[in-house]
Amino acid sequence: QVQLVESGGGLVQPGGSLTLSCAASGSIGSLNAMGWYRQRPGNQRELVAAMVAGDSARYADSLKGRFTLSRENAKNTVYLQMNRLKPEDTAVYYCYGDIKESDLVSRRYWGQGTQVTVSS
Repeated sequence: QVQLVESGGGLVQPGGSLTLSCAASGSIGSLNAMGWYRQRPGNQRELVAAMVAGDSARYADSLKGRFTLSRENAKNTVYLQMNRLKPEDTAVYYCYGDIKESDLVSRRYWGQGTQVTVSS
């Protein structure tokens, strides 16, 4: 059983900042990639940022420069620092983790989602 628990969402004013956290626990084994997707109202889920173990983070082009993904391997935790937030960043943010279960099989696990609302 693998669990990903997110925290840090909430209401913030435009131009403000938030940091989301996601901690993985359980039968993690080999935790490979971790990252974040988001789902804005009326839209499909979209990639925000991702990081493969030992590699640098990659971001959605529209978010580069405002969002920063970091990872603390010892704690199986990723953080998403979001700066200069805009109303269009309002979404449910979902953390994911890819667990390598064998040489050929990797399974993706998801968190429950955390709401971020950017509004004055």
